[in-house]
Amino acid sequence: MAKPKKKVKKQKLSPIAARAKAARDKKRAMRSDRKAKKAENQRKRRAAKKKGRNIKGKDYDHKKKRFVSVKKNRGNYGKGTKKEKKR
Repeated sequence: MAKPKKKVKKQKLSPIAARAKAARDKKRAMRSDRKAKKAENQRKRRAAKKKGRNIKGKDYDHKKKRFVSVKKNRGNYGKGTKKEKKR
């Protein structure tokens, strides 16, 4: 039997803080470099699915140029994202 999916808990923020965070996140997502990466992800995922590759639960890693697990990619391979280069 398949394991039940874990629910990701939402951040507990006040309504004012939630609106401010949404505005920050939107501003970051609309930058040209993020748009380019998103478009590249979509192209890579579509191509991989067309080839019949199993990419369920994986993200495209722009540093390694391949699909890796979401956990590894978003967690910076156990190093966290705090020390990554800042813009």
